[in-house]
Amino acid sequence: MDSGKLKGHAALWVANIVWGLNAPICKSVLVSTANPGGVSPFALSVYRMVGACLLFWTVSLFMPRERVAPRDILLLLFASVFGIQFNQMLFLWGLSLTSPIDSSIIATIVPVLTMILAMFFLREPITWLKSGGVALGCFGALLLVGVSQHGAGQASSVSGDFLCIVSAVSYAVYLTAFRNTIVKYSPVTVMKWMFFFAAVVSVAVYFRPLIEVDYAALSSRTWGGIGYVVVCSTFVSYLMVPVGQRYLRPTVVSMYNYVQPVVAVFFTVVVGLDSFGLAKGAAALCVFVGVWLVTRSKSRAQLDAER
Repeated sequence: MDSGKLKGHAALWVANIVWGLNAPICKSVLVSTANPGGVSPFALSVYRMVGACLLFWTVSLFMPRERVAPRDILLLLFASVFGIQFNQMLFLWGLSLTSPIDSSIIATIVPVLTMILAMFFLREPITWLKSGGVALGCFGALLLVGVSQHGAGQASSVSGDFLCIVSAVSYAVYLTAFRNTIVKYSPVTVMKWMFFFAAVVSVAVYFRPLIEVDYAALSSRTWGGIGYVVVCSTFVSYLMVPVGQRYLRPTVVSMYNYVQPVVAVFFTVVVGLDSFGLAKGAAALCVFVGVWLVTRSKSRAQLDAER
């Protein structure tokens, strides 16, 4: 494996390990009947967008200045809509209405959608090896979620599940439709513009929920969760994803979504909320073999070269 691909895989491991802990931490921060002292998903969206925007623009001050073409600025605006605004804002809204288990199950459709959309946007072929890897990874992720312990008070919701589905679809569109623009520039340049647009929209749309939060009543645990969501699952993860997009195909990038439930389950095992058995081991193996199969499948460029 060349150094570029190795760098891409390492970046995606970091992003998806962080995201694997995101759903349970977000759920503990969001206001609910079980957590009346939390914040609304709309206020948390503003914290994420504005916080990440400030972090990316601050980091960009210490890097070589990169000029972005006006046409690409417009494309980054639409990339922000699909990759951040619809994806993350709707995810938090949906998560506040449904269970982390449901959101984890819905996330398994992202690689399937990405594989299909990559065929239309990037003319990437759907090979037997690629489709088999996606199917095996999906089976492993679903099995892992199904055999894991589910906490009490985690009710499902049709409206919440629907919002999570739209979030998943928008992320698949982002990975495929805007890849050629994303790889033109450095990850910091891409993300500082995408989060700038997201921050402006989030403040304009969710200004009222933002000022309605009783900040004095928030516990240190809630503040810690907000800090993790802003710094780790937003700034760090979104810094890593463009690195993966630069060196790896969209379907490979999306396959790392299947790592998230593995991380979440192992976390619950480590803290003593669940146990590890044969079924979980087999499910995790299916996920990792599925990811490996997709990475071994041939790209359009490789197939064209063979012809």
